[in-house]
Amino acid sequence: LSLASCIEREISEELSGINERVEMEYAPDKRVAIYDVKVVSDRNSIRIIGETNQSEALNRLKEELKPFGFTIHDEVSLLPDESIGTHPYAVVNNSVANIRSAPKHSAELATQAILGTGLKVLKIDGDFYLVQTPDRYISWVDHGGVTLMTQEDYENWSTAPKLVYLKSFGHVYASKNNDLEKVGDLVLGALLRLIGEDGDFFEVAYPDGRVGYVRRDEAEIYLKWLEDLNPSPERLELYARSLMGAPYLWGGTSSKGMDCSGFTKTAFRMNGLIIPRDASQQIMAGKDIDPDLSFESLSKGDLMFFGKKATDSTRQRVTHVAIWLGNNRGEFIHSSGRVKIGSIDPQSPNYDEFNSNRYLGSRRYLGESDPQIAPLPFRN
Repeated sequence: LSLASCIEREISEELSGINERVEMEYAPDKRVAIYDVKVVSDRNSIRIIGETNQSEALNRLKEELKPFGFTIHDEVSLLPDESIGTHPYAVVNNSVANIRSAPKHSAELATQAILGTGLKVLKIDGDFYLVQTPDRYISWVDHGGVTLMTQEDYENWSTAPKLVYLKSFGHVYASKNNDLEKVGDLVLGALLRLIGEDGDFFEVAYPDGRVGYVRRDEAEIYLKWLEDLNPSPERLELYARSLMGAPYLWGGTSSKGMDCSGFTKTAFRMNGLIIPRDASQQIMAGKDIDPDLSFESLSKGDLMFFGKKATDSTRQRVTHVAIWLGNNRGEFIHSSGRVKIGSIDPQSPNYDEFNSNRYLGSRRYLGESDPQIAPLPFRN
């Protein structure tokens, strides 16, 4: 009995090791991939239980388990699961949708998505939907912030003419003759379906069908804006500076409030680029351009990273990100308390000693080819 018990324990440990290796290969970052899978051995059979949105990982796991010669029972729920019914998509229907770490309003704010953003729906749990954003972040949004769509509905939304909002804040008005009655508010980069043009206004529609008017001088036809877009350091600085004074908000990604990486994400989005969500993800993209930490090779628009440096016993920990401006004053712009200017120059009135002393390096995104730096879609 003791020998049999030891053999079972060894097999169980080997199975767990295989499962862990598959997880590390296909879903090392739980923020962008779900792999909550366990392997349970029971005499001459193996049960695979849990859920994942990585079908390739599940297939790989089953292949790795075949040599054991056991009967394999696949009880894993593949996401999207049947709870979504005929609605594989959702589109953000408020100026900003709060996306949380768990399906409850009291859960931590993980990230946000702005009006008009398309989301993949992976699962529905009561009034909350597990969704994946264009930057691949996976978290929960409440039903009030989005509109569920069928494949056909989403196709119609994606191909319809759009309007992009270009001011930090604004409104959709119920009437072009009365600015007191509003349909809703707007933030930088919001998208609405374009119905037509009427004098000094665009007539627009929300994902849920509400109709209203947006001032012509505050927005532009999305396709024209996108086609004319030329990502550049100067354009990046322009939009970054337009957000000066915006309050810091953990998990925030809109002009109402943003964290450090939400700020950089927004500035790049207004340059037509979708970049990773968090600072610890952003440091893995682009080109490393300051390995010796001298600041000498930095150009305007590069991302600077800060945090705790690696030691003999601990790994590097990235906790903050900023956009390098240079301007012969060693300046950068970041969201820390609010969006503001900092500097590495001790003689500058904006000198940021704290961050200067925890600088980890910089990455260049503009002009670099990287699958993690994707262009905004012409259809959204």
